[in-house]
This record gives sequence, structure tokens and C-alpha cells, in this order.
Amino acid sequence: MIALSAHDLKVSFDAVPILHGLDASFRTGNWTAIVGPNGAGKSTLLKALAGLIPAQGTVSLFAKPLNTVPLKHKAQQMAWLGQSTPTVADGLTVYDTVMLGRLPYQGWLDSPSQADHEAVLQALQQTQALAWRERLLSTLSGGERQRVLLARVLAVQARVVLMDEPLANLDPPHQADWVNTVKWLAANGTAVISVLHEINVALLADTLLVMAQGKVAFTGNCTDPSAHRALEHVFEQRLKVVEYGGRVQSHLQLGTATVD
Repeated sequence: MIALSAHDLKVSFDAVPILHGLDASFRTGNWTAIVGPNGAGKSTLLKALAGLIPAQGTVSLFAKPLNTVPLKHKAQQMAWLGQSTPTVADGLTVYDTVMLGRLPYQGWLDSPSQADHEAVLQALQQTQALAWRERLLSTLSGGERQRVLLARVLAVQARVVLMDEPLANLDPPHQADWVNTVKWLAANGTAVISVLHEINVALLADTLLVMAQGKVAFTGNCTDPSAHRALEHVFEQRLKVVEYGGRVQSHLQLGTATVD
């Protein structure tokens, strides 16, 4: 099932075109990694898919135009993790921050339900953040904070999850945990769409969407040799995609040297 799609999507900032009539679709039960060089329009595409910025063209959520979906329903169906968090959250405890993900299910001035508390606890356990539940968000390190924000996204229990550079500040072990969490979400029917700079992590996704200059250069299976050639092309041959130990990996090309 197509969870989220864009047709002829165009975005401009200050009369400068950023996205140029882009088409894309994202399935349930599938993790799509969006990659490309700086300025390719990756984050702009993600924000347009989420309805966070003005755009021309059509974005559809489960075959319904996104701008016709009631806000509460949209907030239940779609969860967002951006590159920055409003500073207002700094004064909240970790538990209350994650509880924000349950607001779409609560009535005005209603107290959280048992289901809300269970969803928050499960999300905190999944991100190994339960021990900090009474701490203020402002007291956490960058990596700890990122795990709490991921927990907030998980607490929504949305069918579509969009994440912009979610690995920022995460050390390698917790990057691996993030991958496991995303694969778990996809296996349970969620459409996960993430913008990543970490190419080797992106190559673990189900689908790779390669962007350049506001257009889609390739979309398809990460194991497809065409995906690897597209990556090498958009990064101007500054990286090489090779198979090593049964896994596909990218390596930077520095002159005559190859660096992992």
C-alpha cells in the first residue's frame, strides 16, 4: 500500500526553485533512505511531504490529498523528527517530552490515558531512555536528547514516520540501535522515510531515493547496482560503492587513496 506520495512537487524559496516537479511514493512496511549531496533538496522534500512548508503539486496521505486530512488525524497518522527541537521542550522532563507524542489522541485538557502511559513507557524502553524519565530534557547530552526525541516519535504509533538526519549526535552503537528500531517499525507495517548523510547506514534501507539538484536521480532497491552508480554519480565520483564481506558499503575517494 502507498502510504505517502508526491506528484509534480515544486518548492521555491525567495523565487529560487528548490524542488523541480518531483514525483515519489513511499509504501507501508518499507524504510526509504533519502540521500544526496548538500543542497540537493532532501530536507525540503521531507518537509514538503510532512506539509510543513508551502509547495505546489500534490502530496497524498493514504490516497487522500494531505491538505484535506483533518489535523488531528494527520497528527495520529504521521510523526515527524526534525533537525532541531523548540527550546520550550527544554523545561520538560523526559517523560513529559515523550508524552507530547500522545497529544493527538487526547481531548482538550484531558489527562493521559492508560494507553498513553503504556505507549510512552514502551517508547522509552525501545530507545534505552527510561532511566532518564524524571530528568529535564535540557540536562541531557546531544545523543541522549536525540534518543528521547526518537522516543517521542515512537510514542505517536503513527503509520508514517519522517526523520531528518536522525543520527545526529548518536554514537555508533546507538546508530545501530536506531537501525534496528527502524527495521522493527517497517516490519510492523510503518512507512519510514529518513534523510541521511551516513551512506553506509542508508544502504541498509529497503529503498534508496537518490537526489541531486532538486530532482530524483534514482529510486529503488539499495542492492541494485544502478543505485550504487547513481550514488557515485551524484557525489561526483568522490565515493565508491563496493561489496565487502557480503555487504554493500561506500568508501570515500581521496586522490589515489580509499578511506572507509
